[in-house]
Parts: sequence; structure tokens; C-alpha cells
Amino acid sequence: MEKIASFQIDHLRLKPGAYVSRRDQFKDVILTTFDLRFKEPNKEPVMDQPALHTIEHLCATFLRSHKEWSPKTVYFGPMGCRTGFYLILEGEYKSSDILPLLTEMFDWIEKFEGDIPGAHPAECGNWQEQNLNMAKWECRKYAALLKKASKENLEYPSSVV
Repeated sequence: MEKIASFQIDHLRLKPGAYVSRRDQFKDVILTTFDLRFKEPNKEPVMDQPALHTIEHLCATFLRSHKEWSPKTVYFGPMGCRTGFYLILEGEYKSSDILPLLTEMFDWIEKFEGDIPGAHPAECGNWQEQNLNMAKWECRKYAALLKKASKENLEYPSSVV
């Protein structure tokens, strides 16, 4: 079997950032997959499951409710390694194109109070495993990184591909 693209990234050299992971074309539609890497792989502790789960619920809700980006949002979900998330958008984008969206999303999460969307038994298979405070902490840390984003954490360096 062929090694898939995400396993061809050198995770020993990968830093936190927002990277274009791949672009796929289906007929006349281009899908851009973003690697939203919160943690430095194999060096930092991974996100705890309740925070990861809460971020997933909040970001998916935000993106699917966003006036401009909702119709372009294909998927938002966690990486199995718990070091970040994948965001798939319809269209061809660079990481810098979505920085305003990510900033808006993490500002919204920072201010979020109340019940976590979808955290009810009829809506989620593991509805009780949520942690809003830790989710906010993780998002705050990642948002601070994005505010000073540079080419280093917006494009995969050639040494990792």
C-alpha cells in the first residue's frame, strides 16, 4: 500500500501552525484540507480528550453557522493523535486566507458561555466528556500563535515534507 500524505510529514520537525495539508479536486470542485496543529508532535503533551471534544463541538458549530464560511465548510474534526484538527473547505486557499476566520472563531470560543452545542445524549455518543475551561485554554494558546503567524507556521517547511 502507498503511504498516505499525512504520514509523509516528518512529525519530528513539525511545529504548531496552520498548514495547507492537501488540495483535492473532484470534477470542478477543489477541496483544501488544513492541518491546524495545536501541539508540537512527540514533544508536547497532547490535548486531553474532554478539551479536544469541546473544541470539536464549538468549532464545528461556529463554522457551520458562519454567514460566509458555512456553505464552504466540508469538515472540522480532531486528529487521532490529539495534536490538532483538520479543517476541510470547498475552494482553493492558502493558510493566510483563513487567518481572519480562525481569529474570529477563537475569539468566539473565548467568549462562549453556557451549554456546549450538541452535548446532549440524543446528539452525541459521548456527550458528558467535555471541558469548556480547558478548551478555552487550548484555543487561547493556539490563537496567540496565529496572531504572530509567519511563513514558518503557515507553510510546511521543505524539511518536514
